[in-house]
Amino acid sequence: MNTSFSVFGLATGLIRDGDDLPGRIIAAAERTCGGISEGDIIVLAESMVATAEGRVVTLASVTPSKEAREYAGRYSMDPRVAEVVIRESDEIVGGIPHFLLSMKGGTLLPNAGVDASNAPVGCLVPLPADPDASAVRMREELQARTGKKVAVIVADSRTHAMRAGCSGVAIGCSGIVSVIDDRGRSDLFGNTLEVTKRAIADNIASAAEIVMGEADEGVPAAIVRGLSLPISDDAVGVESIDAAECLFMGLLQRRYRKEG
Repeated sequence: MNTSFSVFGLATGLIRDGDDLPGRIIAAAERTCGGISEGDIIVLAESMVATAEGRVVTLASVTPSKEAREYAGRYSMDPRVAEVVIRESDEIVGGIPHFLLSMKGGTLLPNAGVDASNAPVGCLVPLPADPDASAVRMREELQARTGKKVAVIVADSRTHAMRAGCSGVAIGCSGIVSVIDDRGRSDLFGNTLEVTKRAIADNIASAAEIVMGEADEGVPAAIVRGLSLPISDDAVGVESIDAAECLFMGLLQRRYRKEG
């Protein structure tokens, strides 16, 4: 992997349901960095992907269930928002004011990734239904139109335990491995690495987030160029671990069992 690379933000204009997302990406790349090149890694904000895929939910169309109303009362939420979060969650594990803590796709996250930012007034944008499949479709279409081998990452922004602010994480990936396993390698002093894995897709997503922004920048995508990572049709998916293997979730589970 190269030790230097470039990141180009792609201003695509406002994305709506059914828009030609690959076409928007290609046009923005041509304006910004001379077009898509061999080996580029295209990072897409989850909200733009979900919007183009018709995932936007109008709150006026949501009827809260009894469960949603109970959660809303407990955590000071709009019951309609709680209902959408419940629908999008594999499991609700707790909450704080205005947020439910959810398990979704093997990941612990607030409100199951359902977001009101960068959504029309009175609407919510859930995560893409299958981020890996979205990444695969986008990659295949971009390669077909440009003739270039590329990788695609669908990225979200997340908070991390005991840290202020958000950073990028990959929730969908196609074309590169999401994690590079360094176990068995030696460090500077000859010690064998026993547990080290590099979350390369997450790191790329974070680099892209610097130029994409979170507010009204209007830059929902980026190209990361120059890393020279191997591009493979077989590399699909974001590697995750079981809750029992996670330092934070393992602690919560042990505490829950003890208190229960």
